[in-house]
Amino acid sequence: MTTHPAAAPLTVGFDLDMTLIDSRPGIHAAYRALSAETGVRIDADLAVTRLGPPLEQELAHWFPDERIQEMSDRYRELYPEYAIEPTLAMPGAREAVDAVRAAGGRAIVVTAKHEPNAELHLEHLGIEPDETIGWLWAEAKAEALREHGAGVYVGDHVGDVRGALAAGALSVGVPTGPCDAATLREAGADVVLADLTAFPAWLDGHLRAGS
Repeated sequence: MTTHPAAAPLTVGFDLDMTLIDSRPGIHAAYRALSAETGVRIDADLAVTRLGPPLEQELAHWFPDERIQEMSDRYRELYPEYAIEPTLAMPGAREAVDAVRAAGGRAIVVTAKHEPNAELHLEHLGIEPDETIGWLWAEAKAEALREHGAGVYVGDHVGDVRGALAAGALSVGVPTGPCDAATLREAGADVVLADLTAFPAWLDGHLRAGS
């Protein structure tokens, strides 16, 4: 039986894309801008169904290997102009972060996204974590989760489940991205909530059970 030691004090990590924010409209616009600039066809409708892994993995579907770094850099340059304004907070996102604080804990964001762009999203939407750590995907997320003593990690992708488990944190899945509830459970999620609106009540029960 896997044990998940409680962090002291409580620290909860959250993924960003499709967990705290619905970045699909913004990412769609950024891909269309990159496509228009380069003349290379990018199916933005398809790309936004595969959010989660690092940008470079998606760009590999559209550009040869030798251009991926250049295109990644350019996409990130275009991103603030096209992607921040259209992006929305996911239902319950602010309340989930606030619930951690109300319980006396710290909320951190651990994401594969370029950290400066992640911070722009959070600032624009008025979501205020204690810290934002970018550039980490799947098991690599465990580095930040362990460093910050996170006992819980919330995410929408099997990569988030893998990151939580690698860190020895409780994995809380939300099927609001590309992975459905069954897929998250099969990947090893300890808890699957319908969405973040259910998180404050779950957290309260979780903390009561552990007290």
